[in-house]
Amino acid sequence: MFHRIGRTVVRHPVWTIVAWVVAAVVIAMTAPTLASNSDESSFLPKSYESIQAMTLQQKAFPAAFTPAAEALFQRTDGQALTSADKATIATVTTALNKETIKDVQGVFQGAYSADGKYGLSLVKMDEKSNGQPSQADAAKALRADLATLTKGTDINAKLGGSAAQVLDQQDASKRGQSLIGIGTFVIIIVAMVLIFRSPLMAILPLVLIGVVAMAANGLIADITKLLGLSSNSSVSGILIVVLFGVGTDYILFLMFRYRERLRAGDDSKEAMITAVGRVGEAIASAAGAVIIAFLALSLSSVSFLKQMGPALAISVGVTLIAGLTLVPAVFSLIPPRVLFWPSKKWQIEPQGSAFAKVGRGVQRRPALVAVVSGLLMVALALVATSYKASFDFASSSMPKTKESMVVQDTITKAFSAGAAQPTQVYLSTENGTPLDKAAVTAFGQKLRTVAGVNTVAPVQYNKDGSTASFSVILKFDPQSSAAMNTVDSIRGVAHANAPNGDKALVGGVSAVYKDINKAINHDYLVVFPVAGLLIMLILGLMLRSVVAPWYLMASVGLGFAATLGATVLIFQHIQNQSGLMFMLPVFMYLFVVAIGTDYNILMISRLREEAREGREPREAASQALRHAGPTVAAAGAILAGTFASMMLAGNTLFSEMGFSISFGIVIAAFVMAMFFTPSLTALIGHAAWWPGRADRHVGSGESLVVAGNVPAALEESDDVDSASRR
Repeated sequence: MFHRIGRTVVRHPVWTIVAWVVAAVVIAMTAPTLASNSDESSFLPKSYESIQAMTLQQKAFPAAFTPAAEALFQRTDGQALTSADKATIATVTTALNKETIKDVQGVFQGAYSADGKYGLSLVKMDEKSNGQPSQADAAKALRADLATLTKGTDINAKLGGSAAQVLDQQDASKRGQSLIGIGTFVIIIVAMVLIFRSPLMAILPLVLIGVVAMAANGLIADITKLLGLSSNSSVSGILIVVLFGVGTDYILFLMFRYRERLRAGDDSKEAMITAVGRVGEAIASAAGAVIIAFLALSLSSVSFLKQMGPALAISVGVTLIAGLTLVPAVFSLIPPRVLFWPSKKWQIEPQGSAFAKVGRGVQRRPALVAVVSGLLMVALALVATSYKASFDFASSSMPKTKESMVVQDTITKAFSAGAAQPTQVYLSTENGTPLDKAAVTAFGQKLRTVAGVNTVAPVQYNKDGSTASFSVILKFDPQSSAAMNTVDSIRGVAHANAPNGDKALVGGVSAVYKDINKAINHDYLVVFPVAGLLIMLILGLMLRSVVAPWYLMASVGLGFAATLGATVLIFQHIQNQSGLMFMLPVFMYLFVVAIGTDYNILMISRLREEAREGREPREAASQALRHAGPTVAAAGAILAGTFASMMLAGNTLFSEMGFSISFGIVIAAFVMAMFFTPSLTALIGHAAWWPGRADRHVGSGESLVVAGNVPAALEESDDVDSASRR
C-alpha cells in the first residue's frame, strides 16, 4: 500500500502539491475563531460537588457574587494608608461605578489589610456575558480607568482577579507562542543544517510544515466548535511544537531512507518511491500510536484535556498524511544535487560511524547493555515516588511579574491566606421549605471545629429561607494541598452533620481544585491503561508478534517513570517548588509513551528488516543501530530541542512541560531505542517475534513482505543491492 502511495505522489507531484495548498487555504479561511478559557471551574463536568455548589449559589443567592476582578490599592511610598488615602480609594471606587464598562455590574468597597497598607475594591461582572473574552476586555478598560483616576495622587492601583488573569494570560500566551515559535524554527534550521549541510534541506521542511499547520489548525477549530469543547490558549503553544517537531521527525524518517537508497544507486524518483514504501508502515504505525494516545484524552473528565486530545490527534494525523504525500511530492521534484547542495556527502555512506560502534557493542554484550540502561531508568524512576501536584493553573500559565499575579501574591501575603477566595458551604432543604434555624446554627458550629478553618462568617439565608450560606475562611493558601485537605475535612463534617432532609454542598476555589485532583486521579486510571493497551495493539499488528509489544511497552513505561523522576528532582528537590502542575504527568505519559513508541517502532522495524535478510538476532540488532541509529538520534535531538523551546515562554507550566517532555524524548531516543530495546530484542532472539516468523530470512522465490507491504518483485533487487553495499 505504501509503495503504491509513493509511486502515485512521485508520478503526480504537481497535482499533489496543488491539492494540499488549496485544501490548506480553504480550511484556514473557513475555520471559526475560538475563545480561550482558563477558568479552572470550567474544566469540570456538572457532576462534581464544587460545580453543583456554584449552580446553587447562582440560583439561591443571585445578588451574591464571587469577584471577577479585584482592585488593590496602596501608597506609592509603601507606607500605611492615611484617612485621606482611604477617602481617595472611596472616591475612585465610586467613580468606577459611574463608568459604563460592558459586563461590569458594580464596584464595591472591600476590606483593608491588617497592617493598614492595602485596600481592596471588588468588581462584579455579568456571569451570563460572552464569557472570559468579554471579561478580559472589561479588565483592560478597568485598568485604564484606574490609572486615570489615581493619576496625581499618592495611591497606586493594580487590577487582579480572574478577569485580569485572562487578560494577562492572553498577552503572555502571545509572547510565549512567539518565543516558542522562534526557538522551534531556530533549533530545526540549525539541526537540519548540521545533519544535511544544506540550506534548502533546512528551510524547506519548515515551509511544508507551515502548510500543514494551516490545515491542522483550521480542522482543530472546526472540530472543537462542532463538539462544543472548551479551548485554552496554552494548547496553541503545544501545537506549534507538536506540528513542527513531529513533522520534522517524519521528514527525517523519510529523508534518511531516501538518502540511503540514493547511496545504493537508485535514481531519485525510484529512491523516493522505495523510501515511502519502506518507511511508510513505520511512520504510519508511529503516528497511529501517537494519535491513539492523544485520542485517549477524550475519555478525560477534565475539559481542558478533553479538548486537547482531539486537537493533538488531528495535528499528528494531518502531519502523517503530509509525510506520505506532500513531502515526497515536493522532494521528488528537486534533483538531489540541488536538494543537498553544497554538500556531496549524501552520495557516500560513512564508514566506521559511532552508531556502527554502538551496534557492535550491543551485538557483543546485549545483557550488559540492557542491565545498565535499565538501571539508569530505574534509578530515576524511584525519585518519582515523591511527586506532588500543584493546582494553580492561572499563575502557572503566565510569568509571576504579570499584574494579576502580583495582585494575587500581595493579597495572599497581606490578608488572611484564604480571605480572598473563601470556601463556601451551602445547606438547603430538598423540598424548598424553610430551614430549621436552630439546626443551621448547630451545623455552623460543627464547621468551626474543622482543623484548618480560620473563621466562619455569620450565616446568610436566601429569600425563602430554604438555603443557608456559610463563608469559611481557611488558614491556608487556597491553591495549596493543605487547603484542599481542609476542604475534604469540611465536606466530611458537612455531609455527616446536615440535618435530615437537608443537603450540604461545599464549593469555592479550593473545592474546585480538590475536584480537579479527583478528576485527574480518575483519568490516571482510565486514560493511561486505554492508551497503553491500544498502543500495544498497534505494535502487535505491525510486528505480527505477541511477545515484542509487552517488553516494548514496558520499556516506554519505565521511560515515563524515569522522566517523571527527573522532573521531580529538578523542580521539587532542586528548585524547591511545592509541586508540579497537576496535568503534567498526563502530558508526560502521552508524549513520552507515544513518541517513545515512535522511536522503538523505527528501530524494531529496521531490526526486523535486517533479520529478514538472513542475519541472526544479535547481528540484526547491530545493523539496525548502524542504519537506523542516525535517524533516531537526529529525530530525537530535534524533537527534544523543539519541546525544550517551551521553556522560553517564561511560565511555570511551559517550563515544566518543556523540560519533562524533552528529557523524556532524550530517554526514549538515546536510552530506550538506542540501547534498551535492541539489546533486549537481541537477547530474546527469535522468540521476540512469536507466534509469527516476521524476522525469518526470506530466500529467493519466497514471498517477501517488508515494512510497507511491498511485493517481492519490486523489492528484491533493492535488498540485494543494499546488502552488497554495506
